[in-house]
Amino acid sequence: MNPEDRVYTKDHEWAKIKGNIATIGITDYAQKEMTDIVYVELPNKGILIEAGDVLCTVESVKNASDVFSPVSGKVVGVNKDLEEEPELINKDPYGKGWIVKIEMSEEPKGFMSPKEYEEYLKSL
Repeated sequence: MNPEDRVYTKDHEWAKIKGNIATIGITDYAQKEMTDIVYVELPNKGILIEAGDVLCTVESVKNASDVFSPVSGKVVGVNKDLEEEPELINKDPYGKGWIVKIEMSEEPKGFMSPKEYEEYLKSL
C-alpha cells in the first residue's frame, strides 16, 4: 500500500509535501521493478530544477533509471545515506530511502492521490 500522506506521479515518484518543502523518493512499485539497487547518483544541494527534469539516476543490478523531479525548485537536502547504502530504497522506499528535499518555487501539479495511483498501477 502507498502511504496516504503523499502524492504520486505516473513515473513512480512520490512527494511528501510540508509547506513549501517536498521530500521526493521512488515508489515501492518502482523499487520492486528495478530489483536490487546498487548505486544512486544524487544531485548537488543548491541546484535549481524544473518539474520533469532528471533529478538523479538510480542503478540496480537490472538497469539504470532516471528519476524525474515532480516539482520545480531548489534542492535543499539530499539523502547522503544512499551513497553508502543505496539499498535503503529497496528496504524502506517511503522512509529512510527518500532521495531529495526540494524547496518548491511554484505550486505542484499533476500528482495522483494514493487511490488514483493504485488504480493507475492496475492499468500497467
